[in-house]
Amino acid sequence: MRLEPSTHQTNPLWVALALSLGVAVALGFARFAYALLLPAMRDDLGWSYTLAGGMNTANAVGYLLGSLLAAPLMARFGVRRSFTAAILLTALALLACGFTQSYLVLLVLRLLAGASGAVVFIAGGALAAQLAAHAPGHAATLIGVYFAGAGIGIFLSGLGLPGFLGANVHLWPQAWILLGLASLVAWGIASRAARSVEEPPTRRTGAAEAWRWQPLIPTMVAYFLFALGYIAYMTFVIAFIRAQGAGVGFISLFWAALGLAAVASSRVWGTRIEQSSDGSALTAILLTLTVGAILPLVWSIPIALLISAVLFGMSFLAIVTSITSLLRRYLPPSAWPVGIALMTAVFAAGQTLGPLISGALSDSAGGLRLGLGLSAVVLLVGAGVARLQKTPGQ
Repeated sequence: MRLEPSTHQTNPLWVALALSLGVAVALGFARFAYALLLPAMRDDLGWSYTLAGGMNTANAVGYLLGSLLAAPLMARFGVRRSFTAAILLTALALLACGFTQSYLVLLVLRLLAGASGAVVFIAGGALAAQLAAHAPGHAATLIGVYFAGAGIGIFLSGLGLPGFLGANVHLWPQAWILLGLASLVAWGIASRAARSVEEPPTRRTGAAEAWRWQPLIPTMVAYFLFALGYIAYMTFVIAFIRAQGAGVGFISLFWAALGLAAVASSRVWGTRIEQSSDGSALTAILLTLTVGAILPLVWSIPIALLISAVLFGMSFLAIVTSITSLLRRYLPPSAWPVGIALMTAVFAAGQTLGPLISGALSDSAGGLRLGLGLSAVVLLVGAGVARLQKTPGQ
């Protein structure tokens, strides 16, 4: 598929792809790559699974704070400037993680990376929505390409980090430094892309009346449950398959497959999301995630684990695309940034609880299997709730 260039003579697909590097930093590196570092950090620093999960809870708390601050920051400094500054702050936080072993300092840095990452995600989402507004026939694809940036980050970290760490648990600080340096490169590319997008309108006086959250309650609840369930899988699945005896090569393959599937998610789900004006697409995606989460628990042979990675990877980012598509149907353009920010706050609340609950369960007699089992159950409930979402106006 080829889209016609915008008024800036830049192909929207390339702009969306460059913007997606912001998501690669905010999510692929700053949040999800921690799953690859968790086993080494836990072994080297003597953490329990509860303490290890606390790192992602700190990141999620920061994400919640950032989602609340994003709208006023964008209104004050502009969407494009907020996007580029937040990527830089995230990159610096990742770099700093390589220079301390203090649990408290690492918690603070994870919180900062979460807060700035939320601003990246929300501001970039508003830029992607603005870009999509000029290509309505391909809107879901462009938005999906933007959100697939998390998959790029997962794929790249999966290719590099397991082999870099190997069996040496003491190399995790250098791994954080590598992530920070890669993030600085991504910042340069994404910043240039942001300048080629028209500044999105932010909320003006009277726009608050246009934002009616009540009709979207099923979507909000489903999004909360998704956040609660998916983050348990993304935090502890590497520790789980490592406990099953997986070697460095398979872990790298598993994570890279998950990331590559995530990159392809817009192609897999884009048309389905574009054609859906209710919760049906969201339901289908959540059911696919549920199957992906269950597979490692019932069938732990390598092929089943890889199928799990592909199913989960190709679907978890599509949830965000589906949510954004629904917001675009319900809200006028001036309300998109605040709408994305509010939905992100709901999401952040769910993923704040997920690592702590699943980590505590993983420290119990049931082990990691029990913690991951919670993920599958919560995702299944979310699928049922999403089906209650009606078409706008009904």
